[in-house]
Amino acid sequence: MPRLALHAPEAQPVTFVELFFDLVFVFAVTQVTVLTAHHLDAGGVARSTVLFWLIWWAWTQFTWTLNPADTQHTVVRVCTLAATGAAFVMAASVPRAFADDPLWFAVPYVLIRLLGLGLQVRVDHERAGEGVGISMTWVYVSLIGLAVVLAGATVDMPGRTWVWVGAIAVDFLAAALSGRNAVWDLDTSHFSERHGLFVIIALGESLIVAGTAVAADDRTADLVLTAGACLVVACLLWWTYFGWLKEALEEGFAAVPEDQIGPTARDAFSFTHFPLIGGIIGFAVAVEEILLHPERPAQTAVVASLIVGIGLFIGASALACWRITRRVLTARLAILAGTLVVVGLLADADPLWPLTAVAAGLLAIVVTEDLTIHRETAADIAFD
Repeated sequence: MPRLALHAPEAQPVTFVELFFDLVFVFAVTQVTVLTAHHLDAGGVARSTVLFWLIWWAWTQFTWTLNPADTQHTVVRVCTLAATGAAFVMAASVPRAFADDPLWFAVPYVLIRLLGLGLQVRVDHERAGEGVGISMTWVYVSLIGLAVVLAGATVDMPGRTWVWVGAIAVDFLAAALSGRNAVWDLDTSHFSERHGLFVIIALGESLIVAGTAVAADDRTADLVLTAGACLVVACLLWWTYFGWLKEALEEGFAAVPEDQIGPTARDAFSFTHFPLIGGIIGFAVAVEEILLHPERPAQTAVVASLIVGIGLFIGASALACWRITRRVLTARLAILAGTLVVVGLLADADPLWPLTAVAAGLLAIVVTEDLTIHRETAADIAFD
């Protein structure tokens, strides 16, 4: 039977068209990783941050759009696949964004956002009830931001960077105004799952970037040991998010009052997962550079990338938890701080040792939280 409504008739799991869309965006994140590794200085990192925000904001806006949409509907699928195609062009054009032909990046970016905004409005108009739709202020201010992005693409460097920073400021304004007089139509479980899937795909891509860089190298003892340490760190990063935190975020999000679902999704996922994924980029940059020369101490910028990457990932995960549950993960933050200090002290050692320190710190977080969470769960069950 043909589907008539664009709005999903009931809660739905993540579908394959969404996963296809996500994979192309993770390719864009990989492109940012490569760009950052090639320009690992203050200016290069700043430019990569601007690009990553634009990429992330396009993905997260479309995630909001598809959450209440019926992704089995032909129109929704066509729009999503069209946005996927535009995202591929955008991702492939990341190196051009600050070069001589930035429109190859800017135009597909704007097209993705326009497709998302248009579909979002169409889906929302089908909702029952009065006064519970999305904020049209969000749409109008977002359109201003898109105009600024296009304008920035016509400006020479370094002015282009500052114009796009202005576009980011408009994005923040649109997000800040979006919670006023609006009750957002979001399936909390689906929304949390989309972000979790993006995290896991990005972690996997971080290893692919590193593996590709050393695939043809001789298998020396330094390379094998250092690569093994990188793999252990990646697995422990996965555990710090998916061991219990992802489920806690989802359950806490489901308990949020209806009028607070929009602001909570914005803060705990759209905003806070930006530095979290940025942490994966920082980790991937450090791993790629370390594995190129595993036999000698890493450069200061590479160690800084490792410290910042791990700090952003773990710190942002704790912030997301606090925003939803109001629980401060004191042990996580304390162990993180001590770990990063040790990594800094080991900056002049062979890269295996800073990586070992990171692995030890993450393992301490995993074990500590596993014990405390299990004890609290057991106590809750006994109390019930």
